[in-house]
Amino acid sequence: IERCREAIQEAVKGKNVAIVSSGDPGIYGMAGAIYQVAEDMQADIDIEVVPGITAASAAAAILGAPLMHDLAIISLSDLLTPFDLIMKRVEHASMADMIICLYNPKSKKRVDHLEKATEIILEHRMPNTPVGILRNIGRDGQQKTITTLANLKNADVDMFSTVIIGNSQTYTFDDMMITPRGYAIGLE
Repeated sequence: IERCREAIQEAVKGKNVAIVSSGDPGIYGMAGAIYQVAEDMQADIDIEVVPGITAASAAAAILGAPLMHDLAIISLSDLLTPFDLIMKRVEHASMADMIICLYNPKSKKRVDHLEKATEIILEHRMPNTPVGILRNIGRDGQQKTITTLANLKNADVDMFSTVIIGNSQTYTFDDMMITPRGYAIGLE
């Protein structure tokens, strides 16, 4: 938040400034914070948000086509959101058969959030539901793993991982995850 304040102070002085945010600044990025700080400071400045590529989109491109239907992006970090609310969101997305993309699945302090989320999802999904795990997307050491929901609890994930859990229609083909959009495809 401090860098947002500093940027706004400079913008009020008439300077052109930029806040750099990983991924897309409007999805768990800095866009919300910069607007809130500008409002708090009553700064009369123009703010432009330049979209980026969020981890969900980058992971999906590497995994094939897993996000072809409705989806929920949920952060398992409870630093700013109560844990119970996070799990409620996981449950409702699972009940709605939405593809679920998990950000911040595990940290050194939060070792069991992914396990608890997986247990909730397993109440509404088959154990063989495809799951894609991407680590270090677009960086050195990028890793791609396709597994199943039953094996997700014990998966090697951390704060640099993005997890995509398929819906009831998602399947794997040629080491890729595919969620059909519903088009009639085949020989006619």
